[in-house]
Amino acid sequence: MSKNVFVGMSGGVDSSVTALLLSRQGYKVSGVYMKNWTRNIAGFSCPWEEDYRDAKRVAVSLDIPLLVFDFEKQYREKVVNYMIDGYKQGITPNPDIICNQEIKFKLFFDLSMQSGADLIATGHYGRIVKGHLKTAVDQNKDQTYFLYRMSQQSLSKTLMPIGDYKKSEIRNIAKKNNLATATKKDSQGICFIGEVGIKEFLINELGPQPSGPIIDDQQKEVGVHEGAIFYTIGQRHGLNIGGGLPYYVIDKDISKNIVYVSRNLDNPNLWSKEIRLTNFYFTYNNFDYINKKLKVRIRYRGDLIDCDLRVKGDKAFIGLKQAAKAVARGQSAVLYYGQYCIGGGIIV
Repeated sequence: MSKNVFVGMSGGVDSSVTALLLSRQGYKVSGVYMKNWTRNIAGFSCPWEEDYRDAKRVAVSLDIPLLVFDFEKQYREKVVNYMIDGYKQGITPNPDIICNQEIKFKLFFDLSMQSGADLIATGHYGRIVKGHLKTAVDQNKDQTYFLYRMSQQSLSKTLMPIGDYKKSEIRNIAKKNNLATATKKDSQGICFIGEVGIKEFLINELGPQPSGPIIDDQQKEVGVHEGAIFYTIGQRHGLNIGGGLPYYVIDKDISKNIVYVSRNLDNPNLWSKEIRLTNFYFTYNNFDYINKKLKVRIRYRGDLIDCDLRVKGDKAFIGLKQAAKAVARGQSAVLYYGQYCIGGGIIV
């Protein structure tokens, strides 16, 4: 008897091909559109209706049902508020990681199981092998950085079939099968919110922020910022300081509304040899990391850096074999052993 698989269908090409591949493999597939955000943001139209229509068109062409799970209230509470609170505190949170943890692999997973699913599936570029998370075949598209907080339970009952393919192959499969999403561009925005940028979103939520001084490492005021919460360590664009070598954000003081910058790429505030983590979590259950050759990634698509790991409860300390530039508090550091994603935590 074929297993029931609920596929999260976002209206994009990756989740469309996920549903197609699993249908061909003999699973009894049901598509699920997660309605997480429907509000327009000043100057940006929320694409949810278009995305839902595209998911519906694909579902019809594959002859599978399409359900709608409404998580808008929970998405606001779990993801959006988390992001806004982080920026207000002066850190750089990653809403995509929390969306995966709280929405896709918790709420969607739980409701799917309650609704008769044996398994769930998503259009993520990653691979799950015997309950362990591995990097995707297409290293340029690998999304395990965003997936490291998946629970052991969800890892045991989740399929990610496109992790075995290159992105170009996924496009070709969609075109050959005349899927409505075959040429649809990938979303670059915040989770489900669309193409809106972080700054525009925060202004829409919090209103314009008070301007303040930009001060260099000689204690000289060199410019005026539009709100300290909008800036992150290592940032060089959007400072609007003309002339000469570029400035980099090296620190900020939220309480005083000051952004600190430097032209010196060797400024010690720009580089880290040790990273402290909180909310540390092992993706690879009971992984014995002692004396293992580990690597860490401190931002999506960032270089993998050789490292040592020490864990104490939900805290962890990572010693880097080479200094890393622009380590931002609030982002995640994610650890790898070969092709396996073994865990990670929030940078403090």
